[in-house]
Amino acid sequence: MAIPGDLTITPDVPSAFSEQVISAFQMRGHDTFSLGLSGGGTARRCYERLAETAGGRIDWWKVDVYWSDERCVPHDHEDSNYRLAREALLDRVGAANATHLMRCAEGADPYQLRLGDLGRVDLIHLGMGADGHTASLFPGSDALDADPGRLVVTTEDPTGLNPYQRMTLTLGGIARANLVLVTVEGEEKADALAAVAAGEDLPASRISADHVIWLVDEAAASRL
Repeated sequence: MAIPGDLTITPDVPSAFSEQVISAFQMRGHDTFSLGLSGGGTARRCYERLAETAGGRIDWWKVDVYWSDERCVPHDHEDSNYRLAREALLDRVGAANATHLMRCAEGADPYQLRLGDLGRVDLIHLGMGADGHTASLFPGSDALDADPGRLVVTTEDPTGLNPYQRMTLTLGGIARANLVLVTVEGEEKADALAAVAAGEDLPASRISADHVIWLVDEAAASRL
């Protein structure tokens, strides 16, 4: 098995995610905690559970929120990752210290500079698609071969299967995380996860950071 990180198979991915985020926040060695959020159905369930269970265990006024990727749609659009995070998490916990939206109209450079100033990211949350993509890094995308110093790019799915232009962290941007949590649910992800474990060259196979933890349900792990 060649999963790029530690694999945890759990019947409750959202609860496992929530506990990992709370633990990482409590172990932080500085005043603020930088958290990179994602999108998709699993992310929504994870953020709802985090909002339910964090309680007094996370001081949200010490959390700076970033995004791993965003669709180039208005931020109130139903497909916006910002809107998902706002509805599932941010509105439920009240507020965060700072919220750094990806703004496609500005291009990637302002986010690149912001992450460069930040240095390390405490925690980045990623998912994985049935095609093995993660963030908005799709199979065959030029973004996978971005220069190592390039942390953020605008891109699109070269197959056209996933709509919208995107802004996304590169593999180099993801690698600046102290911890990456990859959450994977459902039998429709089982083939892709098995391909990652077999060492096939999918975007999700190339995730790296100081520490990477895969939180996977039994259905997604059924072909390992």
